[in-house]
Amino acid sequence: MRVFVTGGNGFLGSAVVRSLIEKGHQVRCLLRYSSNTSRIDGLPIERVLGDMHDCASLEAGMSGCDGVIHLAGISDWMEITSSKMHESIVVGTKNVLNTALKVGKPRFVYISTISAVNGTPKPILQNEDTPCTLNLDEFAFVKAKREAEVLCYQAAAAGAPVMVVCPPETFGPNDIDFITSRNLINWYNSSPVLVSVGGVCVGYVDDVAAGIVAALEKGKPGDRYILGGENVTVKQIAELMFEILGEKRNIIEIPNSIIRFLTKVACSLHLPLPYNPYIVPYATRFWFMDNTKATKELGISFRSAREALAPTMAWLKETNSI
Repeated sequence: MRVFVTGGNGFLGSAVVRSLIEKGHQVRCLLRYSSNTSRIDGLPIERVLGDMHDCASLEAGMSGCDGVIHLAGISDWMEITSSKMHESIVVGTKNVLNTALKVGKPRFVYISTISAVNGTPKPILQNEDTPCTLNLDEFAFVKAKREAEVLCYQAAAAGAPVMVVCPPETFGPNDIDFITSRNLINWYNSSPVLVSVGGVCVGYVDDVAAGIVAALEKGKPGDRYILGGENVTVKQIAELMFEILGEKRNIIEIPNSIIRFLTKVACSLHLPLPYNPYIVPYATRFWFMDNTKATKELGISFRSAREALAPTMAWLKETNSI
């Protein structure tokens, strides 16, 4: 297929581009003039200058394409409460989706997130059909992603071949913007290492990318697929990290009630914190997911948390990030 990709220069997006090329697909990437393309430079791709709010560039990019993979949008934890969230995620997705419908309904994969499924106070395994019990007013990112998903389901119900995939907390090398590795770096620079009571489904970037390509190739229109691997607690991630590095650290699990209280007080008094306060609502919940549907229907597999973290830590050391 000839595949149009938004966000193809990003951490996960660049892995998707490489996976598409390895599978024999032709790739056309939407890129802004200011985009850092270092992760895809040298790859045999077509480049279309524009962005997801420039419908003319979207139409030009999708012309003649058999598939669309939409990854672009706010994904950095540092922007998790950005006022641009709705414009970036919801309006941007609407523009890309409407253009796809206009040019001939190519197969369309929207990249959502496992946090759009649900998060719980205790470790409960959830799947694609789990009802969301979160107060979405407290989770702007989740709210925007779910609204974008609804647009996709509506298009699928009207007959368009649109699929939704939900990546997990994704680790791997070349995370040059420190999207997920920022917490690892913060832990490395802390003594003792303080962690919350929570957990998340994790994945290795190449596995998640392979899942996205598999959804494009054989996903069922209107369906949602969780592309996560092992479910681990926040403390287990920190423990694995230091085991891989061969270092002994004192890792202390702090009750969530204390973390929330201290964060609220520090923010109200404008005091500095050794962590990003905006991730606290996420870090103090469990985002445990069942990947059975994706593994069975898409024929993909996922590495363990250790196998996802090992190359990540090696890259962080090689780049002197830790």
